Amino acid sequence: MSPLPTYDVAVVGLGAMGSAALYQLARRGARAIGLDRFAPPHERGSSHGETRITRQAIGEGEAYVPLALRAHAIWRELEAATGETLLVEAGCLIISREDDQVERRARTGFIQRTIRAAERYGISHEVLNAAELAYRHPQFILRGDESAYFEPGAGYVLPERCIGAQIGEAERLGAQVRLGTVVERIVPEHGAVRIETSAGTLLAGEVIVSAGAWAGALLGGRFARLLEPQRQMLHWFAIEPDAVPLWERSPAYIWPHGESLDDFFYGFPALHGSASLKTANEQYDALVDPNDFDRVVSAAESRAMFEANLKGRLRGIRPDVVRSATCLYTVTPDSAFLIDRHPEAPRILVVSPCSGHGFKHSAAIGEAAAEIAITGRSTVDLSAFAVSRFDTAGGTPSTGANG
Repeated sequence: MSPLPTYDVAVVGLGAMGSAALYQLARRGARAIGLDRFAPPHERGSSHGETRITRQAIGEGEAYVPLALRAHAIWRELEAATGETLLVEAGCLIISREDDQVERRARTGFIQRTIRAAERYGISHEVLNAAELAYRHPQFILRGDESAYFEPGAGYVLPERCIGAQIGEAERLGAQVRLGTVVERIVPEHGAVRIETSAGTLLAGEVIVSAGAWAGALLGGRFARLLEPQRQMLHWFAIEPDAVPLWERSPAYIWPHGESLDDFFYGFPALHGSASLKTANEQYDALVDPNDFDRVVSAAESRAMFEANLKGRLRGIRPDVVRSATCLYTVTPDSAFLIDRHPEAPRILVVSPCSGHGFKHSAAIGEAAAEIAITGRSTVDLSAFAVSRFDTAGGTPSTGANG
């Protein structure tokens, strides 16, 4: 019998986190393999949709800031290596009532928390009152009681390009990639981990599970309860012709409003030549099966998005839908990341259940995962994202990044 193929590290799932981890492993000379059930970049999971907001001062928790800062540096390194444009510093606005304390997942008091993070880490920013915001960015229709945080070094990343660049560089540096390969079981053995796939079995000294919405079912046990895939929607609305230049010059934006969790949306500048505006809100509804859920955004869903969020707030945007898509959030009970070794199988590192706000950090998370797999520790402190925070009765967090 031929010996099984053996690797230092296997990466399961090559989306945002997995492609970054494989690239960083290859940079460090590890004998690494990446496995994915599809052919990333693809539209089946969480890491697509043309653009993703990136910020450096993170209102969801200051533990994220070092990851965001490092991710920006890595994307610039990748741009230099590949010639690709990955990060666009168009700036980002957070618009909110200054005293907003509506309970939102990881975002209660969002603008004030963001300002504190920027001040602590010396991140360039401005705080604008409603009059200043209206003068600089007349595309936003204000009530007059809003303020805004503006971060010039923020903007957006291009997710499909980021993933493609990292996988391409990983292969160039010697990593192997198997696409269209379903990982069926991960079994710890003495001194290694056996990985059973639809294309055969292999062994690895360490395994990084960055399978997003498929991670809970693959890992089983408590992870199946902690990691909940949720259906999300992306919408592209038409822009009135005379408003196109204004939106092409716009920063990205995040806008909590109203009195409920659902009163929240975000969006992007219009990409040149598109004459459309990408925007989205967030839904935390029933758990979905990532292999079997409705991937079509209905006309009624887009209309509801426009009426509840865009109408009366964004100037020059029509209700006509140019395009729509779904993606998946894999959400933990506290909406914080989960990056930690499996408590019963320490050769398995669980990475990437990032609750919908992970792409901006992904390049640095991949680097941290590679460091842990090779040296046993990460340069960035990841203690806020440990699985042990869910060890209280009922699985609610005892500590976390967002407290």
